[in-house]
Amino acid sequence: MKKIAVIGSGGWGTAIAMLLADNGHRVTLWSYLKEEAENLTRDRENKRFLPGVMLPESIYNTNSLEVAVRNAEVIFMVTPSQASAATAQKLCPYVRENTIVVNASKGLEQTTQKRLSQVIGEAIPQAKIAVMSGPSHAEEVGRKLPTTNVIACSDSAVSQSLQDILMCDTFRVYTSTDMVGVELGGALKNVIALCAGITDGLGQGDNAKAALMTRGMAEISRLGVAMGADAATFSGLSGMGDLIVTCTSMHSRNRRAGMLIGQGMTPEQAIEEVKMVVEGFYTTQAAWDLAKRMHVEMPIVEQAYRVLFENMDPKEAVKNLMVRKKKHETEYEVINGR
Repeated sequence: MKKIAVIGSGGWGTAIAMLLADNGHRVTLWSYLKEEAENLTRDRENKRFLPGVMLPESIYNTNSLEVAVRNAEVIFMVTPSQASAATAQKLCPYVRENTIVVNASKGLEQTTQKRLSQVIGEAIPQAKIAVMSGPSHAEEVGRKLPTTNVIACSDSAVSQSLQDILMCDTFRVYTSTDMVGVELGGALKNVIALCAGITDGLGQGDNAKAALMTRGMAEISRLGVAMGADAATFSGLSGMGDLIVTCTSMHSRNRRAGMLIGQGMTPEQAIEEVKMVVEGFYTTQAAWDLAKRMHVEMPIVEQAYRVLFENMDPKEAVKNLMVRKKKHETEYEVINGR
């Protein structure tokens, strides 16, 4: 039995806390808002994000970071991507040497384009950093439906210990040493899911979505390999697996936001309508900045950026992709003439 802290009580953080508690660990779930922590303690239910799913009585809820991580052996970071740096910096004084900190959020820091494990590692240098990703909607994990994820860490002993902590008959975990690939797959698929939602909102059919997903994964792989990832990672759970579930499921807030944009809402209106963090919005800008910096061709990401941040008509963005110059399927160009 481990003492584990889960930082972030959204749907995914709550589902992870429930999974760990059901596996027999001592779990503390931290909420950003004091009222939210009190509601979880009183109701034993996350009515906003996981309605109808009851929390185990053994989960302790708190609004105090110090209380949450006191004597914790493992910490799961499940905060919105743009809050990761600030939250990790506040955590640092309370984290013991060699504590395992797992980034379970999916995004990139918008201003620096850093992976979240990099952001957390810089803020908590005394910790051992790992990442967790894969096709895992909180709504299904919370209801104990079969789910499979990947844990990646440069130290295989750490990933294997996390595998032991997490695995049960409804949650299977594989290990990897490719932190770059696992994390990029989880972050960048949100951009493609937004685009898939836009095509759904435009009523453009299954053929268009299949093409978008396939070519989107080609873009993700190109950028990942340029950044040092293993190409094989992107054909696995944290790559294609996560892309499929996020582009096709109505649980996906990114797909839902994209559908609303395709139906005529502005990005800001769509995000307000979804009423949850839409990570793909922030990741699109970071991904486009990364593509330019790494000189990697990412035409879908570019058109997504134009729609979200330059007010391009989504129909025009689709046309731009369709009339690009003729190519061999495995051919691509670098940008900026390099």
